[in-house]
Amino acid sequence: MRTAVYAGSFDPPTNGHLWMIERGLELFDRLIVAIGDNPSKSYSFTVDERLDLLRSSAPDNERLTIEFFNNRYLVDFAKDQNAQYILRGIRSPHDYEYERVMRHINGDMAPDITTIFLMPPRDIAEVSSSMIKGLTGPEGWEEMVRRYVPGPVFTALAAKGTSI
Repeated sequence: MRTAVYAGSFDPPTNGHLWMIERGLELFDRLIVAIGDNPSKSYSFTVDERLDLLRSSAPDNERLTIEFFNNRYLVDFAKDQNAQYILRGIRSPHDYEYERVMRHINGDMAPDITTIFLMPPRDIAEVSSSMIKGLTGPEGWEEMVRRYVPGPVFTALAAKGTSI
């Protein structure tokens, strides 16, 4: 069974994340979406909120699992899940450089796990969770943000308002 892990902070999940999940389900027999905790980041949504947002936004599919991992290397989590692949998205040259380095480090730690890179389509390629949080708050933000996030995420953002 071809199993992949697609990891990120998903704070909040975007349409770009959903695109990656949908492509991952097309490519792999099993896809594990894993929320990782990065101690250098401050989050707008709790882990439980991010899990709920992903579960309510992602397609309903028995081959999809959404989980949380903490204080572990991604490749170690992937090994524990019997995953042979790590799925990563690349939106820009900056993403590519970062992901290229991480791919080599992960390869040193777990040579049997292959990293697969996907590039999202142009209309969502620039969307990031940070960008969404940066757009939220000013007058009229709802119209701008609504197009970049799934419905449940937009509802959660609207509930938080300017406290993002």
